[in-house]
Amino acid sequence: MAIRRLFPWFLGLALAVLASAPTFAAEPPAVDLNTASIAQLNEINGIGTSKAQAIVDYREKNGPFHTVDDLLNVKGIGDKLLARIRPQITVGSAADKAPAAKSTKQ
Repeated sequence: MAIRRLFPWFLGLALAVLASAPTFAAEPPAVDLNTASIAQLNEINGIGTSKAQAIVDYREKNGPFHTVDDLLNVKGIGDKLLARIRPQITVGSAADKAPAAKSTKQ
C-alpha cells in the first residue's frame, strides 16, 4: 500500500531529474574551406555573404587552403575573427595536392 502512495512521488522525482539533466548537442561538423559553397560558409558564425564570397574568390584565384591560418590572407578576415571561427572550420585533403597559396598580408 505504501508503494502505491510513493510511486507518483518517485515518478515525479525521476522526471524532474531527467528534465534538469544537461543535454549535449553534437557539434556540427567543421566546414571544409576547400570545398564549401558560399551558402555553407555563410553558416559559420561570423561569416556573412560578402566574406563567404571573398573566401571562395580567394580559393579560386590561389588554389586550396593548406592550413586554417591561410584564411588570414582573405580580405576581411583578421586574427580575432579567425580565432572565433577556428573551431568551425577545417581544410581538407585537397590542400595536399596543390601548391601553397602565397601570403599577401604582412
